[in-house]
Amino acid sequence: MTAYREVRVRTPLALKILPVLSIASFFFLWEFVVRSGIVPSTMLAAPSDVARLFVVKLTQADPDGALLQEHAWVSIQEAFTGYFLSLAVGIPLGLAMGWFVMAEGLARPVFEIIRPIPPVAWIPLTIFWFGIGLPGKVFIIFLGGLVPCVINAYVGVKMTNPTLIQMARTYGASDWQIFRQLCIPSALPMVFGALQIALACCWTNLVAAELLAADAGLGFLITMGRRLAMPEMVVLGMVMVGLTGAVIGVVIDCVEKRLLAGIRR
Repeated sequence: MTAYREVRVRTPLALKILPVLSIASFFFLWEFVVRSGIVPSTMLAAPSDVARLFVVKLTQADPDGALLQEHAWVSIQEAFTGYFLSLAVGIPLGLAMGWFVMAEGLARPVFEIIRPIPPVAWIPLTIFWFGIGLPGKVFIIFLGGLVPCVINAYVGVKMTNPTLIQMARTYGASDWQIFRQLCIPSALPMVFGALQIALACCWTNLVAAELLAADAGLGFLITMGRRLAMPEMVVLGMVMVGLTGAVIGVVIDCVEKRLLAGIRR
């Protein structure tokens, strides 16, 4: 019993210390590999160089023409515009396809043709249609987030308990009433799951779009680092992409939990 209690007391502390040690060891090894010359600094920047550039880019626009926070803000604007468009179109479409035969018959064949095409493959046509400004990147992001929204909403409706549907029909409920009062609430867990998946797809496709055609944003920062032969700028752009995406993911997760808690009440 004493040993069991010691394990219970020590485990939370270990869980707090081990991640810190893991991250510290990773950065120490990274710094050592670059500083010792195992990997040339022209191929990979040391963490200290990346941190130094991070501080500089907060107040200095050179050499890429914008501050770091400006790049991040441009990417966030583009990502969220495409993200919310994909939610606004994909979730209602998936819900309708899951319940209404006509909606599935009309929309699913087109969706199945478009679904396997990577959003990045649309970039050349998007440049012809929209140029390299905001609309073009929003379109690519929209395509990336649309697929998981449609699939999750569709599957969520299909997972509705058939016994409840049959009972509702027995009591005289119409198809619209069943859809609104049974199918949509049943699909909500899958719909909320689509929020995180669609966000990841949108963020990934944003960077891909900015790498190929952009004049600002975190993907553009990475491209400029490559063009200027500055690996520290490339790594800084990658780190900012990861950190910004992680923060947005945490915010979406908190919103999702609050909404689900409100619905269950």
